[in-house]
Amino acid sequence: MDTHPNDYIKPELMACCGAREIKDFDVVIVGTGFPTMSANIAKHTHAKNASMMQESGVYDARPARPALSVGDPCLNPGAAMIGGLVEVMGLFLQRGWVDVGFLSGSQVDRYGNINTTVIGDYARPASRLPGSGGANPIGALAKKVLIIALHDRRSLAERVDFITTPGYIDGPGTREGWGLPPGTGPEVIITNKAVLRFDSQTKLAYLATYHPGTSVDEVRRLTPWDLEVADDVHETEPPTAEELRVIREVLDPYRMIRIYEKRGYV
Repeated sequence: MDTHPNDYIKPELMACCGAREIKDFDVVIVGTGFPTMSANIAKHTHAKNASMMQESGVYDARPARPALSVGDPCLNPGAAMIGGLVEVMGLFLQRGWVDVGFLSGSQVDRYGNINTTVIGDYARPASRLPGSGGANPIGALAKKVLIIALHDRRSLAERVDFITTPGYIDGPGTREGWGLPPGTGPEVIITNKAVLRFDSQTKLAYLATYHPGTSVDEVRRLTPWDLEVADDVHETEPPTAEELRVIREVLDPYRMIRIYEKRGYV
């Protein structure tokens, strides 16, 4: 199978960007899709001792194929623990044992707040969304949060219509003011155009790297706030040959990840 570093699709690059945020021995709460792919890439490359946890209660899953849901039976064989929501949200999250939470949402704003509740006014919304699931406690209590989003003026917002999952809320000190653990919060927003990080002082998202095929100007044009740019902004490193080999030969030989191209991740 061809694993040339220049032969990749945008979802593969995004999954690799997520993997690079995971460290050895991290405990990572993941859902399906990008989060599971990223965690598994990390586990098969530089973070062999990282452990994955689904909010359904499966700990240290080793699926033979990409899971279709957090309750997919393929997650069970070989897992270290099969529990439930109480174990994940209570035992692990509330005790501060989760290093990384991996989330996405219909809207993400400049402070990393996530909306999966309503678009528009809460009382008279333009559309109702699925709601929080486990995203609120994950965003509130994981030591750091990685966010996946489409990079356009619909998915990104200067201010979300509803805060389902807290990022830095209104800026510096707000999380702590609401009683959330100090030092926690979103670390990065990975989009199909760029990687955004958060300023340690202002807590605002800024442009760290732009993906091959795009530019600083395009990323800023597609961002609905005045996006600051890092002094050392540069092009995102493409997937390595080893990362692509792990994706295509070990984790996703049927290339199920291509479905994200149809969802706009190009």
